Amino acid sequence: MPTYTYQCHSCGKIFEKEQKISEEPLKKCPYCGGQVKRLITGGMGFILKGTGWYVTDYKNKSSSTSTDKGKQCCKKGTSCENPKRCCEKH
Repeated sequence: MPTYTYQCHSCGKIFEKEQKISEEPLKKCPYCGGQVKRLITGGMGFILKGTGWYVTDYKNKSSSTSTDKGKQCCKKGTSCENPKRCCEKH
């Protein structure tokens, strides 16, 4: 839910209220009962929560795998498609 900032015309108090987007804006100050005006503020910004938000998550996969293909496998002595996974098995 978004947080809206209000300012009272009577007492000058600035306060925030968490409201649904579909709710009507507040009309009265909770402190003095005067009329309020909803202010336009910059907001909180963009917040990412959870794991996996790294530069490498969207890295171009073709550039890193193309360098690995055709390398010698450490145990077999032949080239393989994925030497890292091949070598882990041995």
